[in-house]
Order: sequence, then C-alpha cells, then structure tokens
Amino acid sequence: MPQGTDADGDFAERPDADIRHNEEEQVEDEEVYPCTDVCRAGQYTCVKTCACIPPSWRCDGHTDCAESEDEDDCAPAPAPGAAPPPDENEPTTGECLPSDHRVRCPHTRKCIREDWLCDGEDDCGDFSDETHCASEMNCTAEEFQCDNGMCIRSSWRCDGENDCKDYSDEYNCTRKNRSCHENEFHCTDGSCLSLTWKCDLESDCPDGSDEVDCPAVGPLACEDGEFLCSTPRCVSIEFRCDGDDDCGDWSDEDDCPEMGTSCSPGEFRCNSGKCIPDRWQCDDEKDCEGGEDEESCAEKKPRTCAPDEFSCSSGNCILKTWVCDGVPDCSKGEDEALCEITCEENQFRCENITSANDTSSSRSSVTCINRKHMCDGKRDCPKGEDEENCPQRRECELRSRCEHLCVTNADGSKGCACRTGYALSSDHYSCHDINECLFETDPVCSQTCNNTIGSFTCGCMTGYILRPDGRTCKAMGAAPTLLFANRVDIRQVSLNNAKFTAVLKGLHNAIAVDYHYHKGLIFWSDVSMDVIRHASLNGTGPVDVIRWGLESPGGLAVDWVHNLLFWTDSETRRVEVATLDGIHRAIIASNDLDRPRAIAVHPGEAFIFWTDWGPNPKIERAEMDGSSRRAVISESLFWPNGLCIDYAMRRIYWADAKHHVIETSKFDGSERKKVLTKGLPHPFALTLFEDALYWTDWNTKSISTANKHTGTGLRTLHSGLHFPMDIRSYHPQRQPQYRNRCMGPDGNFACSHMCLPNRSSYQCVCPMGLKRQPDGRTCDASQDELLLFARKKDLRIRQLHADSNNSVDMVIPLDGVQSAVALAWDSKTDSIFWTDVDADTISRAHLNGSNEVVIVYSNLESPAGLAMDWVTNKLYWTDAGTNRIEVANLDGSMRALLVWEGLDKPRDIVVDPIGGYMYWSDWGEVPKIEQAGMDGSDRSALITQRLIWPNGLAIDYARGRLYWADGGTKAIEYASLDGSGRRVLINTDIPHPFGLAVHENKIYWTDWETASIHMADQLTGQNRSVVRSGITGLMDVRVFHRSRQTVQSSCRVRNGGCSHLCLLAPAPRRFSCACPIGIKLLPDQRTCAHGPTNSLIFAHRVDIRQISLDVPYVVDVVLPLPPLKNAIAVDVDRKTGEIYWTDTAEDVIQKATLDGRRIETVIYDGLETADGIVIDSTGRKIYWTDAGRNSIEVAELDGRNRKVLVWSGLESPRAITLHYSRGLMYWSDWGKNARIEQADMDGRNRKTLISEGLIWPNGLAIDRPENRLYWNDGKLNTIESSDLDGNDRRVIVSDVPHPYGLVIMGSHIYWTDWETEALHRADKLTGSGNVKIREKLEGLMDIRSVQVDNVEENACGRANGGCSHLCLRRPGGYSCACPTGILLNEDHHTCNSPPSTYLLFATRSTLARVSLDTPELWDVTLPIPDVHNAIAVDFHWKHKKIYYTDVHLDVIRSVDMHNLSNTSVVVSKNLATPDGLVVDWIADNIYWTDAGRKVLEVAKLDGTCRKVIIKNGLDEPRALAMFPRKGYMYWTDWGDNPKIERALLDGSNRTVVVGTELGFPNGLAIDYAARRLYWADALKDRIETADLNGRNRIQLVPAKTHPFGLTQYGDHIYWTDWYKKSVERADKKTGLDRKVIRKDLDGVMEIRAVAAERQPGWNPCAVHNGGCSHLCLYRQKDYICACPDIPDDRHCSTVPSAHVPNKKQKELNPLMDVEDYTGEDEDYDNIPISPAYPNENDEPGIKDGVDDDLNMLAGTGSAEKPKEHGIPSHIMIIIMGLFSLIVLATLAMVILLLFHRHKKQKKYLYATGRSVLTFSNPNYNASNMDVGASSHPDKKPFIWKRLKYDKSQERVFNIHDEKQATGPEVVSLIPAVMVPSNDATTPEHIATPPPTPPQRLDSISLKAG
Repeated sequence: MPQGTDADGDFAERPDADIRHNEEEQVEDEEVYPCTDVCRAGQYTCVKTCACIPPSWRCDGHTDCAESEDEDDCAPAPAPGAAPPPDENEPTTGECLPSDHRVRCPHTRKCIREDWLCDGEDDCGDFSDETHCASEMNCTAEEFQCDNGMCIRSSWRCDGENDCKDYSDEYNCTRKNRSCHENEFHCTDGSCLSLTWKCDLESDCPDGSDEVDCPAVGPLACEDGEFLCSTPRCVSIEFRCDGDDDCGDWSDEDDCPEMGTSCSPGEFRCNSGKCIPDRWQCDDEKDCEGGEDEESCAEKKPRTCAPDEFSCSSGNCILKTWVCDGVPDCSKGEDEALCEITCEENQFRCENITSANDTSSSRSSVTCINRKHMCDGKRDCPKGEDEENCPQRRECELRSRCEHLCVTNADGSKGCACRTGYALSSDHYSCHDINECLFETDPVCSQTCNNTIGSFTCGCMTGYILRPDGRTCKAMGAAPTLLFANRVDIRQVSLNNAKFTAVLKGLHNAIAVDYHYHKGLIFWSDVSMDVIRHASLNGTGPVDVIRWGLESPGGLAVDWVHNLLFWTDSETRRVEVATLDGIHRAIIASNDLDRPRAIAVHPGEAFIFWTDWGPNPKIERAEMDGSSRRAVISESLFWPNGLCIDYAMRRIYWADAKHHVIETSKFDGSERKKVLTKGLPHPFALTLFEDALYWTDWNTKSISTANKHTGTGLRTLHSGLHFPMDIRSYHPQRQPQYRNRCMGPDGNFACSHMCLPNRSSYQCVCPMGLKRQPDGRTCDASQDELLLFARKKDLRIRQLHADSNNSVDMVIPLDGVQSAVALAWDSKTDSIFWTDVDADTISRAHLNGSNEVVIVYSNLESPAGLAMDWVTNKLYWTDAGTNRIEVANLDGSMRALLVWEGLDKPRDIVVDPIGGYMYWSDWGEVPKIEQAGMDGSDRSALITQRLIWPNGLAIDYARGRLYWADGGTKAIEYASLDGSGRRVLINTDIPHPFGLAVHENKIYWTDWETASIHMADQLTGQNRSVVRSGITGLMDVRVFHRSRQTVQSSCRVRNGGCSHLCLLAPAPRRFSCACPIGIKLLPDQRTCAHGPTNSLIFAHRVDIRQISLDVPYVVDVVLPLPPLKNAIAVDVDRKTGEIYWTDTAEDVIQKATLDGRRIETVIYDGLETADGIVIDSTGRKIYWTDAGRNSIEVAELDGRNRKVLVWSGLESPRAITLHYSRGLMYWSDWGKNARIEQADMDGRNRKTLISEGLIWPNGLAIDRPENRLYWNDGKLNTIESSDLDGNDRRVIVSDVPHPYGLVIMGSHIYWTDWETEALHRADKLTGSGNVKIREKLEGLMDIRSVQVDNVEENACGRANGGCSHLCLRRPGGYSCACPTGILLNEDHHTCNSPPSTYLLFATRSTLARVSLDTPELWDVTLPIPDVHNAIAVDFHWKHKKIYYTDVHLDVIRSVDMHNLSNTSVVVSKNLATPDGLVVDWIADNIYWTDAGRKVLEVAKLDGTCRKVIIKNGLDEPRALAMFPRKGYMYWTDWGDNPKIERALLDGSNRTVVVGTELGFPNGLAIDYAARRLYWADALKDRIETADLNGRNRIQLVPAKTHPFGLTQYGDHIYWTDWYKKSVERADKKTGLDRKVIRKDLDGVMEIRAVAAERQPGWNPCAVHNGGCSHLCLYRQKDYICACPDIPDDRHCSTVPSAHVPNKKQKELNPLMDVEDYTGEDEDYDNIPISPAYPNENDEPGIKDGVDDDLNMLAGTGSAEKPKEHGIPSHIMIIIMGLFSLIVLATLAMVILLLFHRHKKQKKYLYATGRSVLTFSNPNYNASNMDVGASSHPDKKPFIWKRLKYDKSQERVFNIHDEKQATGPEVVSLIPAVMVPSNDATTPEHIATPPPTPPQRLDSISLKAG
C-alpha cells in the first residue's frame, strides 16, 4: 500500500491536515465554494472560479473552466466496438474501483492514480493531492493550514483571494467593523460612504440602505446643460439622442431626430445615421443595426496579401499566425481547415470528431490531453481513444534496454515507457527530459520558469511571492481592487464579490481613468467637459489638471516614477504629456494619427504604447520623449480599444472590439497570440492583475475576467452597470518601483521645466515659444517670434519659424474662452489680449496662460476688433453690437468713447502710433474702411468701393501700407495709408479670408472655409504655403515679435499733463487729453471733472450702472464694483456720493464709493427680500422694505441702531421714498390688497393713500417741486400720479409693457421696463416723448437720479436731538427711538439696553434674540464676530455674559451682554463636538457635552479647572439642563438607546429618568417652579414633559415638525424648529395657544429664555466658592471640592478651607422652605412645593423675600426694582424685628397646641400615600403600603416641614396633619386643588388626583382667601 493511503484507498488520516470523512463535515466542506447566485438559470458553474459557461460547452472536449471542471465526469459516446469506460458507474463513496495504485481524494471523492500524488498538478480539484509533499509535514506558527492540508501565510487569510485553492482561507471571514466618520453614512453591511450620497436617489450601499427612510422629495429639477429622464434622474444634455441608454429607461433616446445625413470621407452611413469605416462594408459581419453594410455586396476579388498573411476566400487577409490556431478568422472558416494540430510534448492528441460539413461551432475540434491521463481508466478524449490499446506495466528484465519503465503493449509486444517529466526518445528505449518551460498553450508557470531534469521550478518577479501550489505568483501588498469609469461616476470594486464603492459621483462623461498609488490620487478624463482632473482616492479635493486644448481625451496613463501624465485625444489627433499638476505640457505625437484611443506607459523601460483605430488601425510604441516611434502591431487589427502592460512578463495585451478578440505580444510585437476569442461583444478597456485579465464591455454593460495565459475561466464579475468605460487594477504591484531617469546624480531634478525620459537618458522640454539653451537643461526666459491665432474655443501659439522638431501648435491654458475673435499682444509684458463675442469680454493673460484677467466686461455686445498702442499703452476696440469704438488703459481702466455715430458693423481695427491714426473696417450696408486720429478726431472714409466683407486689417509700418482681407470679394488687397495706390495682392484660391497679419515680408491669413492658416510673400503674393490645416473655428491671426518701432511722444512725459487719458493724434497736435465715459473735459483741456453733475443710476441685477446726462451721448457705465448676484434696489447718499444697494441673492445691503474702492456691507443679516431702499441724506438714515419679512426698517447709514418701524399689516412692501421736509415716508405694497401707504418717518400715524385701481405697484417717486406722487403698475401697464394725499389721480403713461423702477428728474420721468429690457424717458406731466434711451439691458431693476441738490438742514441738529440712539424725522420735528426690542426710557431720549427679558438662540452663523419687552417680537441678529457654527447657548445673568459652543471651530466662547463685540474663548482645546452647554449660575461653573469624545465636562466660567465628570456609558450626549439649587443636572443622549439622564452636579447618583419612546431627544428645559422637565424630540417630532423623575409623562405638543431647542419662561414653552426655520411657543401646561414667534430663520438651533427670573436660588457654592480652591460641585445635601483633570499652578485641595453650611441664614427667615437648608431625597414624589429661598442679593425679610422668590420661580415676577417708600432704614429694622418676634411667638403657640393635640399620632410626613400640596406619581402612590410607611413610625420630621405660610391670609398652618386633613379648619385654610376638569373637586378627590400635571404651588397658595 503506498504511503499516504489507507486500506480503502483513501489518503491516510493526517492529524495536521484535518481531513474530514463524515457526511456532515463533507456538506460543510462544500459550502466553502462561494458561487451562490452567480450564474443564470441553465448555465454551468465552474466551482473553482465561479465562472459561468454555456451548457453546450460542458463535456465538449475543450477545457473552459480554469481547473477543467467542465470536462470532469463526462460520458462521451464510446468508439465503435469499444467497451464502456471503466469508471462510468464508479461510486463516490467506499473503495475506488478495482484498479492498481488508485486512491480517493478526501473531499472531492475523486479516484486518482497514486503516482499523481505530489506531481505538481491539481488532480483532486482542491489541491489535497499536492499537500505535504515535502519532508516538513506541519505548518509553522506564521502559517495558516488549509482544509486540504496546504500551508499559506497567515496574512493571506481573509484577504479575498483563494490562496488555499479550496477557499478554506476565505471561509467564515467577518468584516472588521469600523466606525464611520461623522461625514460618512454607515451602511447596514458595515461599509461607509459619503454622507452626501445618502438619499440621493441612487443606491450606493450594497444593500441599498442609504436610500431607506428618505424624505419625500419634490419634482427633480435639473441644472442647465442637463436632461431630465423619466426615472427621474439628470444626465448631461450631450447624452441626449446619442444612441446610449444613459437614463436607464431609454427616455434620453425618445423622440430623437434622424442623425446627420453625411459621414466623413472614408465612412459608410447606416440607415440609422451611424457612420462606420468603409472597410467594414461587405466583410461578412453586420455592423449597421439593419445589416445594410452587408447588402448588395459584389463578390470580392482576393487582394494580394503580404508574405506573412493568409488570404481568405472573401478577399480579406489575416495573419498566418492565426491559421490553425483553433479560431476561425475567415468568414467561412477556411483558415482552420486541413490543420495539422501539434500538442505539447507531454500531451496526447485526440482524434478529430467534427465532420467536414460541420461549421456550427467555432471551437477547436481537436483536444490535447496530458499523457498521464492515458490509460487511467477514464475517457478524456471525445472518442475515448486515450483508453484504447493500453499497455501494461511489467518488471524490467535484468539487461533491459529500457531506461525507465518496461511495459507490455496491447499487441503483446514488449516496449519501454518513461516517468513523468520525460518523453521516449526516437530509439524507443531511452528517455529525454521534457522542457516544460517551452509550453505555450498551457504555460506551467505564471511568471518565470526554470527547467530541471524531469521537472521544472517556477519563480516570481520582484514584488511577488510564489504560492504553495508552486506555479502561480501572488502580489505582495493590500488586497487588489478594480477602478473603473462608469460615465457618471468612478467606482472601486472588489475582485471577489459584488460590492463596490463610488469614489466619485455626479460626473458628466468620465471615460479614461488611472491612478498614482503612492500619492493616493485618481485621474480621469471627461469628454463632455473636455477636461482631465484628479482627486484623492476617497473622492475629495477634485482639481482640474488639463482643461485647455482638449476635445476628446479618450486615453489616460500615469507615470508614477517621473510623475507625468500621458493622454490621447481622438479629435485633436495627438498624444500629449504633462506634469501631474498640468503646468508643463508637451506633444509626444501629432502626425500620422487618426483616432488614438488607449494608452499605457512603462516607466521602467521608458516606453509608451497607444492604440489607433483610424483608417489604418495600429498599435504604436515610442519612447517617453516621443522618439523612436514605430508601429508594433499594424496587421489584422480592426478596432483596437483596450490596452495594458504586463510589467512582470514584458508583454502588452489589447482588445479588438471589431474582431471580438483579446491578443498579446511582446513589446516589439513579436510572439503575437490570441488569448480569448469568445464572450467579447464589444470590449472597451482592459487591465490585468497577476494571472487574470479584466475588461469592460459596452454591449453587456459588464466587467469580465479570464486567465491571461489561456483565456480559460471566463466569468462576469459585475453586470448591470450604467456604462463601463476605462478600467484599472488598483494595487501597488501594478506600479512597481523603477529608477527615476530624470533625477540627476546629485539627487536634483535634471531639467528646469519638464523632463521626459528615454531609453538612454532623458530629454529636457521647454514650454512653447521658449528655446532650450545650449546646456540642454534650461530654457530661455522669454519668447522670440511666435504665430498667435485664435480659434473660437481656444488661443494657440506656434513657433514662427518652425522646423520638424517644433512644428506643432500649443493651446494657451486659458479658462472660459467661449468664442474668441480678435487678438492683440504686448511684447514688453509678454501679454496677449483677446475679445470674446459670446462672453462679451476683453481679456488679458501672459503668453503661458498665467495671470488671466477680464479687463473689460461690461457694455460689450460684439467686440470684433482689437489693437494695442504700444507707445501710450492703450487698448482700442470696435464693437459691432453697440456700434462704437472705444479706448482704455491696458488694465481696462479709464474707458473712453471715441466714435459712436455713423458706424454700422465695425469689424477689425489697427493703429499707427507713428502717424497718430487708427483704421477700421466696417461691413455694414455700405462697406468701407475708415480712418481717424487715435483720439477720434479727423475722421474720414479711406476705401469705399469694391468692398463686401472687409475683415482683417494689417499695417506694414516700414512701407506705409494698409492691407485688408475681404471675405466677400475673396481677395487680399493693400493701399497706402492715405488710401491711394490700391492693389490686389491675392485673389485666387482664397475662399473666405478672415484674420490678417504681416511680418518680415510675409503675410499670414486665416481662412474659414479651408480651416487653415496660409502664408505668402507680402510684396508679390507668391510662394504660398499652408502653415496649419484642419483647424476649425479659425478667427484672428497675429505675429508676436520684439521689433516694434520706438516712437517719441509727449504722452510719455507726465502723461502729457492730462489728468486721465493721453491719446495720440495726427500732426500737428500729436496728442490730446480725454476723459472716461460720461465725464466732461474742463475748459483747460487737460483736466476731467470729478464725476457727472447730473446722472441716473440704476440696478442691473449683476451690476450697478450710471448714465451721465452731462455729455452728448447716452452711454451707461458699469460702476467698478465686484460682481453682484441680484442687485434690486439702489440709492445715493447725496452728501457723500456713496451708493447703497440691496442684493436679494446675498440678502445684504451694501454701500460703496463711485470708484468702487471702499465697499462695505451695511446690513448683513435679518434680510430676506429687501426690494426697496431709500437714503435719508439729511437725517443720515437708511430705510428699506423687506417683502420676505413684511417689514419696513430704519438704521444708521453704517447699519447701527437698526429698528423695525412697520411690522404688521404688510403683505409685499416694495418701493419706498421719503419727503424729508414733511417728515413723511411712502411705500407701495403689491400683496393681495395692493396699496400705497404713508406714515411718519418714525413709523407713526400710518395710513393708506391709494387702495383701489392697483395690482402691482412697483416704482414710487416724489416730485418735490410739484408736490406730487408718481408710481407705476407692472400689471396695469401704467404710470400714474397723484398729489401727496392721494388725491387728483392721473394716468401719465399707458400701455407700458412692464414698468419697474421710477424716478423724476427735471421735467422728465425715467423708468425701467422688464419686458422691453430698456430704460425709458417721457414728459412727467403729459407722458409724451416716450423714448428708449438705453436698450438690451436684461434684468433692469430700481433707478434713482443723482443731481446737484441742496440737502435740507437736519432736524435733529448736531447733537442727534439729544437721543442716545436713533433720532427720526417726523412732521413738525423729530422723535427719539431705540433699536428693535429695546424700550425707550421715561425720559424719552435714552434706551434701556439690553432688553430685560428676551429669547436667545443660535442660527449657526449668528446668535440672535427676540425681545419679550416690546410688542413686535422681532428677531435681531447680535453683532457677535467670528461665529461659524453655533449650536448651544446659555447665559449668566449676574455676570451679564452669554456663552455658546461653535462646532466648526470646536470652541466655547463667552460674550459680554453690554458689548457684544467683546468675546473671549473659554475652552478651545480637546473639543470634538460640543453640542450641549449649561451654566451653573450659583457656583459659576459651565458644563458641556462632547458627542465626539463622548464625555460630559465641567469648568469654571473662564474655562479653567476643567474636569470630566462623566465619561462612561455616553453615546451621543446632546442637550443639558440644570437645577443648581437642587444640585441636579439633566442631559439627553441620541445614541442607539436614546434616553434622558440625571445626576448630581459632580456626576454621581446617575440615573435614567426617561428611557423609552425616544428618538432624538434634544431640547431640554426645567420649570423650576412647577418642578417639570420638558424636552423636544427631533425624530418623534413632538415635545413632552414629565416631573423631575420622568414620571407623569405627557405629550404636550405632539404634532411638531422637527423641534430642536427648547426653553421655558412664564406660562409658555418656546422651541426652535429645524424644518419650519422658526421659533414657536405654546402654553406650558396644555400645549395650546401655539404661536409662531419668528420664521425664516435658517439653521436655527438651541434657544434660551434670558431673564433674571430664570436663574434663582442659592446653595453653599455661592459663598466664597464653598471654600474650595478650584471646583465647587453641589450635591443636593452637601457639596464637594474637586480638582481639575490637568493640575494648574495652584495647589488643589478637596477639603474646603471653610465649610459653608447647607443653609442660608435660617434665623433671619424661619419661614423659608426647609429644603433650602437640609436638602432632600432624590425621590421627588414627596417634595413639597414651596417658595424658594430669597435671592442672595435681597434684603432678608419675610414678606418681601417670599414674594420675590415666588415671582422669580413662577417666571412672572416683575424685573423692576421695588419702589422706595421713603421709610428710614433704622425704623424699618425695628418694625421688622417686632414683627419677627410676634410671628415667632405665634408659631410657638401653634406648635405647642398641635403637639398636645397629636402627641399619640404615629403617622407623620411622608407616611401617607398622598400629600395635598405635592406632585406625585399616582401609579407609585396608589396604595397606602408605600415604602417608608411603617419603617420608622415614631420618627418625627423636622417641624418646619409641617408648617406653611399662607401669604393671602398671613397665617401659618400645618399641612401634613392626618386628622386635620378632614377637619373644618383645614377646609377653611386650604382651597381645593384645581385640576383640568369642569367638575368641582372635593377634598376626597384631591387625595387621589388624576394622572395629569397638578397645578403649581404658587398658583394654589395664592388663591387662598
């Protein structure tokens, strides 16, 4: 019996192999193959690789599964006369069939021959026959033992790869749980993804949990440039009607028009409009959807094929290497006919079973099997010939000639045989070694192979390690993944399961993708945006790398060694390279390219490869600097798409989408062979990892894989993808480390700019226009001579004198070029200027694309011509839209108008600084070329005849000639500068010239029709040549040089004495001074006025414009302000000239000077729709209307002292105007009840003037000389007028389309109109003379006049009228006023600031308050600086401080209530998410929760003495509330088990008070008087209340939408609402009387009621900090001294220096509630509700002290100080002393009486089930058998707990006497408790109250009597 087998033929039991035999374990073994739900119904599953193959491939004689499972256990038809196979009915259990030397595999139960053990081949199917072959039988401690006995590295366990070959290393693997970051969403499977992908209508979690519990969303609105699918989803508009299902429901392909009717030359047009190459016609493959490319095909004549090609009968030529390769490549399969098949030396060749007429299958009909399978008892050949004529082994004779084995042949003759690894030699006796390393069809090693005698050994390249199978290599490093572009996103997927994560989402059309592993960057190209970008691998920080000069970047490759980026562009037909930041860029290949697609780079070999699927498909290779370029594959290539490099094996792989094949070759194209020829409908991109290929397919929308050597193991990894494009395997071994060829010997970079490596060294590359210096490493600093030309979408430069090395043009990297037309340049600054007729701008940039800036951006409509005056540094341009010629400085400043009359369509312009003239072409109705002085003087027509479309102009300064190109006459002509000597230079073969330039005897022009740039001799027009062809959208052309003539000019000396512009002019003047548009030149002809004297100013949404009325032309000037978003209203301060405007997009009111230098934001918060604004230039105030908040407000001109004047009865207030002399303001309201109203300028005496005949009253203006009011109506289309009282109403102008702004100036009215997009003017009295003074101004809004006007005298005088804050004009005088929410004092001049009672809340970026002192209840943003994301707020009334947390800055800050700009940081370190904050106003401590660190901390008010008091058991602690007088704090927790907890102030005695039916408990508040706890639940959407123990729980406000913060004051609770963005209130007892206090508060968070009454009480920590050195923490019955967690420089003691008793001067007030002295038990069930102890600042006394504290606890007490009655203090002391003695005597008598009357009583306080005047839980106290009822029956409570002072009767009585409870005296003293019922309540009912919150104590006790 052979070693390793038992008596049954099974492998011997090995303790270390853990081989299972029982049935249960066998079933468990089968579960390790994770192939569930992989294949479709009817498909066959390859168990080892989970591949899916058609059932017809099963048992077809050809191996398709990686481990040949598809050919196992097959029962082929026996050969004629042959016996059935011996193992046909072989059982899988028990012994193997009687056969010598056979053993059974322990798991797969196969029977194999014993000599197959340890032969290096997996015969059992799980490698169990190849384990424990060496002498070492056990795995080491660093190894994992597989179920099959194999040993692998422990680190390979659960890495997603089947290293054991039986999946046992991947069995029972659990994902390591990790917590997601706060900006991530936690999927239910444990994975994390970006929180922004939650509820985005696209499932990103593998289980779709990110789209569960999402709020309902309204109709999806797509952005500009997007198409709304029916799904719904948004896709790029470019995907509409492109033939692809981008929406997923084909809705983007519905109702599409027929495609274009023409295709490019060399293409065939299908009926669908699709274009295919001509060579695809009649190739016996249908490429058109309807197959029309294969119709009407004449029989092809075989063309002459190359020597290395085979000629098919169809006329096609294929490679000879494809003949007899098992795949029919000819359409009729003749390349596979009559083939002589050769098997490997260790294989046996089976017979052909396919009939000669059978062409139904393209698979090979010949099978080669391993010789060891011959005569093994199992038929492996289709006909079973491997089991025929089998020899029998015999013992060799003594002198046998056989070298290895002796056998007896089937015919009885003797023969020889060889052992495995050898083959019988030709002498039939000796054996020779088989070189397994030469096997091609089925390589034995995945990487390196070393042949040995009788065997072989495999090896691996650097970075790989040999697996235990001895054949395959495993890449070292992290688990591999795949990155692939999916058009709208980029995903990262696993190689082993269906999970994927979206790295980037929301992309437009991502095609190519690659990565830089070491830098953690991912690169991709987007062909819709024509950009190449990169981002971090987690999707953050996307950055544009290349965004210029791209048209269709389809391929991308990253050089991770030299940090270079290569790409292909099929439209520009280039292969380019750039540095990873895109700064330096070079062209690798630009000629002989048609459709370059895929690209791959090998930094180690300095090679780049790319595919080209143009008319001549090929795969090319070049060195990385572009040298040594050659085609490595050019034959039998059709549509090469995917391309990748096998760095270990030095091979390239590519996929052909037309021929449906994946092939491979060496780097030089040799050893080409097919890898896969099936399952490839349309492969696009290709990558590999280890021994597997991975590719995307457009047709199947999937990612598939197969073995890279044999093509076996084909399976689909991921299907159902959107549109898979490029793909990359992501692993460090896919980017191995190589030598950096660009690093010099000194370790420094070799080149000054860009280094491109080559095979021998490197080449330094210079930016376009710069030459490389002789050292070969550095570049020139500046350009010399360049050809500049403009395309519509980019600007390009090219060496003027180009040679073969630099005959390419480069795109200048500029942003936002939309439709460039004209060019100009400046050699002094190496700048280029251009006009853009789509963007309507003139821009400037450096020649390298840096410092790009728009210099002229307004009042341009079609800037067609551009010229630069290099003498005075001026820029001239023509505008064919406005018909003007203008000039400005080179930065766009001081813009002046030169020519504005008599122009039709001015086109190009050139200047002659030498002669002082400018020339321009005009191709209007009367085409002409004109000239004028460069200052606009001396204008004359130069050429007026024989012109049609005069376009480009150019001047030959040396010869004094003017050249022009005419697109209509199709000629280039010239004349002298005076118009004489006109000559035609070129008039043949010039279809449509446009741009023109002359330089050094050469003339250059662009031609629209030929899409090319031409050059000819300037003098003769001869020697014509094409400089650049095939460039669409060509416009202007210029020559950049450094030889411009130097000209002397007076303008170069002190600007010619001009204050603004000095312009050249013809002789004799030579120059003149000019002013910017709208400003007059003063009589000295040198100086300009400071500005227009009379002008109009109007808002234009994105800018504010001014029209001067001082000049003879009407031109609006855009004021030099930063870009605005939605400027609506505008006005001017007539004293300072400053402009004020409202921007409703930014919700601000801003001001600026006319020059735009000083811009300030006046009002930056509390605005919604500020439609109207008016400046009180006399009173120095600003008034505005707000249609969003429905208010009219006023403030100082700097925004201070803001006050709401009108807040009720407004619907949509819009325009507003003032009449200062009368003290009145007027406004229009276009709500449902449209009206025009009037009020005093201080808001009083409001009245309606006009309420009838109005619908949309917009503009409003006062004609002061005539005392009339004007308005326009956008709906009635009228402009009307009345007197100032609303009488004498008249229609001035009717049929006005849509008037908006309105102003009166002089004898005219001016108004803006939305529909006409114009500014109109008419007579103000009659409406006659209606004219448009400015047109084509979309978005016109408000308008105001600016004129010399005597400002009236300020009625408030110089001292502000004696007012402390606002002094407001009113009829007959003025009035003092206070900012919103602040009361005016009784002196009527000063304000009581701040409010005494208000609501304080956080709105993320601000803190705001709503005063409860004034009736308007208006929110006011507090001017607190540097607030970023405020969450929690609280206050300290005594210290007048506000505290808040900022989770963006992770700080806690304090703010001075009296000086809100005075802030200080309290805590700034070691904070993560401080969500909750509360102030202990007695001990002067602050507490906060930190949800990030999961702790609750305390510190002193200044942040010192910081200490964590609770750190265990917190999940997401949030809100905090505190009861310092009782020593308790409460907090909410949002964790997995939401709850509300309570503890003492030192963190002890922690308990859960509410732990059920909670979602997101957030807001938390305590009613100190009623002993109630309130909280808001942001998930359950309700507000609840309970007693302080969490009992008597009631849903108080059950129907709220997302409440967040909560507070209590007086009779109400107040809360903030996230969803409604509001602050609301309700009755604290019933939840009724709900009212919205404020709304439209974005990001409103926590809220607090700020009042003295909210911080009452006393405890020992109030006295000298309780004697503690650091922290004093009150604990109800006592207090402790605590030390900070981090010691400071002071000694800390936990023992107080002087202990403060837990009482406060009891002797002075014996009637106070004893709980203030002795504390109480945690259980509040029996806490009597009584007045609190007086505030520590109050004078001790009985009546006053009790009254004050009662009022404070109730929250209803007056905040005012008690009035003084004038009684001397010493008399008051005597009176109080006598009164105290009387009270004490009375009390003593009552006590003696009660004691005598009840001395035998044994039930005392807390012994009964209920107390009349206490809150109780009825469920807890329903029985008389309460805890404590009989435990100490004889113990009497402290006597003061049995007495109560009744304020109304000034009597003291016993409240806990059992007998007295039913006595008549009690009935007379204590009224019945009021309960929420209409029925009368008897004392018996009171003893057992209903489970509703009892009434407050103070309300009960005050009702007595």
